[in-house]
Amino acid sequence: QEQLVESGGGLVQAGGSLRLSCAASRRTFSGNTMGWFRQAPGKEREFVAGISSNGGLYYVDSVKGRFTISRDNAKNTVALQMNSLKPEDTAVYYCVAKRLGPITSAQYAYWGQGTQVTVSS
Repeated sequence: QEQLVESGGGLVQAGGSLRLSCAASRRTFSGNTMGWFRQAPGKEREFVAGISSNGGLYYVDSVKGRFTISRDNAKNTVALQMNSLKPEDTAVYYCVAKRLGPITSAQYAYWGQGTQVTVSS
């Protein structure tokens, strides 16, 4: 069974930074688009950022200029560097792999268990 293991969530004050990491198996990672979604209480799951196998970058407008997604093809990991965090960034963040539809849709074959990010005002 393929797994995505996230780490790096936590509590931070507004304006602070966090770095999320996601470790995948080589089979899950290699040649696949990787990304991050988030879901806040009472809201729908939302695309945050994605990176294709050849390094193409995609972000939701609300995080552009603040978040950076990257991948390490040697280590089969993807990271999300989050700077200038805002209370509205509070959510459970999910790592995803292998898109089955448009990169911003929730059509991915593999999902992590989620990691909580809480930004206090």
